[in-house]
Amino acid sequence: NGVWQKRTLFEQGARAPLIIRAPGKHGAGQDCRRIVEFVDIYPTVASLANVALPEGLAGRDLTPLLNNPLAKWDGFAVTQVLRPADDRLAEPVMGCSIRTARWRYTEWAEGKQGIELYDHHSDPQEFHNLAVAPDDDARAAITRLRPLLRSRASGAVPTTPFNPARL
Repeated sequence: NGVWQKRTLFEQGARAPLIIRAPGKHGAGQDCRRIVEFVDIYPTVASLANVALPEGLAGRDLTPLLNNPLAKWDGFAVTQVLRPADDRLAEPVMGCSIRTARWRYTEWAEGKQGIELYDHHSDPQEFHNLAVAPDDDARAAITRLRPLLRSRASGAVPTTPFNPARL
């Protein structure tokens, strides 16, 4: 799709590398392609240090992946960006996206300004928005991912004052 700036939710703008070195773990020095989130760092470091975690903490312990980078993992990552008002948008729009091993599902303004669905098995560059004319697989993915995304992110624009020039 060629768009990579941080005001997008495409893979090139949303993805970031994470490197963890945990001495004594079997997977040390190996590449792991599983999808994780930065909120997973705290529970992982706490686990490695044998520190108890508070109840209701966001994030997952990545220790199983540190032990075995090929371990079964059903991770996903949620990303949000605020697109400021400009010559194309009269008002700011919040975008929220969820990425699984196969799919990226995105909503703009809680779906009121559009939805996107990309199949990373067949379209890793996210050129073909399957939400435009979804087949059965795409409809099933949207049905599964929409509530998961909405449970983790809000598409509402923040009510706090912001300065678009800073974005």
